[in-house]
Amino acid sequence: MSDPQLWDDVDDYFTSRLAPDDEALLAALRENDAAGLPQIAVTAVQGKFLHLLAQVQGARHILEIGTLGGYSTIWLARALPEDGRLVSLEYDARHAEVATRNIARAGLDRIAEVRVGPALESLPKLADENPAPFDLVFIDADKANNEHYVEWALRLTRAGSLIVLDNVVRHGRVSDAGSTDPDVVGTRAAIELIASHPRLTGTAIQTVGSKGYDGFALARVLA
Repeated sequence: MSDPQLWDDVDDYFTSRLAPDDEALLAALRENDAAGLPQIAVTAVQGKFLHLLAQVQGARHILEIGTLGGYSTIWLARALPEDGRLVSLEYDARHAEVATRNIARAGLDRIAEVRVGPALESLPKLADENPAPFDLVFIDADKANNEHYVEWALRLTRAGSLIVLDNVVRHGRVSDAGSTDPDVVGTRAAIELIASHPRLTGTAIQTVGSKGYDGFALARVLA
């Protein structure tokens, strides 16, 4: 049944029972709105999903590509141990400033840091630091570069790491092989990379909810 109101109602029910926002998360959403950030953050149940994935992974090191206002960053960072580390890359300096405040308010600034600049410039610099392999990579940035982000995620992870790619359905447009939309082209390229790369195995899930019709891809790094 294609009923957006029903999708919203179901999301509200799941959120109230399984992923209720606390004051730090609500404050982050208010701060994002006050700063005029686009309302494209993950939903609460999606944030809880990321949180649980990180816990299931036993993640100690997380890389996030695309911070926005830090709502997803908070969910992910809360899954880390006290000595864990999260690096989030954000293109827009204003978004990064808002996210940094939100992360600090949530008491996670010792664990999570936001780096400003184009991710394809920040990623080589991060690699030069020779960081510990990331156990989970969450990609939620400009979709045209999805293939490149997956390539970098593969370089910065280890066997057993998990790569999560958000917004892959594009309201169904991902199935259009003739699309010239850069977001669709970039997303299809990332899916093809996951499908063909010998060190990746993955799947994709379609979703509906408060954010409409979309989905995500999961890829596990093989030995």
